[in-house]
Amino acid sequence: MTDTDHVVLLDDDGREIGTALKSSVHGTETALHLAFSCHVVNDDGQVLVTRRALGKTTWPGVWSNSFCGHPRPAEPVLAAVHRRADYELGITLTDIELALPLFRYRATDVNGIVEHELCPVYTARTHEEPVLNPLEVVEAQWVDPVDLAASLEATPWAFSPWLVLQAEQLHLFDRSRPHERRRAS
Repeated sequence: MTDTDHVVLLDDDGREIGTALKSSVHGTETALHLAFSCHVVNDDGQVLVTRRALGKTTWPGVWSNSFCGHPRPAEPVLAAVHRRADYELGITLTDIELALPLFRYRATDVNGIVEHELCPVYTARTHEEPVLNPLEVVEAQWVDPVDLAASLEATPWAFSPWLVLQAEQLHLFDRSRPHERRRAS
């Protein structure tokens, strides 16, 4: 997504109300807009975590989920998920599942930049190793879900707030069932 790309604006009930330049929706006053998150798992049951590029507007250099993004106006969310997987990580996804259809959050980073998103959360699989786009991701690591859960619990401040909240709601990293995904209720 470039600074000339648009995102979908939403009202408080999650209905589309227009579009705005992506560059205008991440500031100290951020309108609710549509986004998505994806957690990618490999054949060994490890989950891919990524460290956001240092040039990112929000949460630069922070560890987060596999990847996130914004659907463009009129772009199906699943198409955006595939597009961003390829753009950020150079991977192809399989077994995509909608895990948290109504995930929503508002968070402010240390620079006062606000994320305010309705952000459906997906899980997916890949058989490929990521090839990182340095504009988006500075580092990536496959981790055991048990280890990730322990890290999220011990040092939540070291991760993006959406990853911490998603992990709590999704139970993707539940330590009692390390390699099984449970469907969100």
